[in-house]
Amino acid sequence: MTRNFSELRAKMSPERRARNEAAVKTTLAEMSLTKLRNARGLSQKLLAEAMHVQQPAIAKLEKRTDMYISTLRSHIKAMGGDLDVIARFPDGSVVINNFSQL
Repeated sequence: MTRNFSELRAKMSPERRARNEAAVKTTLAEMSLTKLRNARGLSQKLLAEAMHVQQPAIAKLEKRTDMYISTLRSHIKAMGGDLDVIARFPDGSVVINNFSQL
């Protein structure tokens, strides 16, 4: 017999629900470009069309560990998002605005 997720969740202890919610937040807070694209429901082909490049360029970009901020910004923009560069320090965070005109 299949069960509805809300029924299963209702039977979880509050501690278990809190752990699950924390795990989901962590997973959503950190993600590779490939996983982000997939979570947004986009194929490499669709993203390539939005960026006016060929699909292999998307595959190559998603494998890179180093890239220009402008390249990353256009990739995120094509997925419907905005990119902010934030420096985090123990005493607070600062949005770096040098890149806002890219």
